[in-house]
Amino acid sequence: MKRGGFTYIMTNDCHSVLYTGVTANLEKRVYEHKQGDNPGFTNQYNVKKLIYFEAFQNIEEAIQREKSIKGKTRAKKIALIESMNPKWRDLSI
Repeated sequence: MKRGGFTYIMTNDCHSVLYTGVTANLEKRVYEHKQGDNPGFTNQYNVKKLIYFEAFQNIEEAIQREKSIKGKTRAKKIALIESMNPKWRDLSI
């Protein structure tokens, strides 16, 4: 049985950082980011705001999409975010 997946983008309060990730459990992963318990990039830059996500039938598709998004310019990432979330609201609330 294949497991579904999500590709997501998170940011900090001033939108200076865009973090793209992939997970099988979006709710759990966003919670982990918000808790800031794991040392690393997202904790260092206070990345706690979910601003974009896509759902996929299997994790492999989500990983491919993550790679595609990571290869885009910041301007293209912003256009992608604003196509779904023009006000950059936290979608995890």
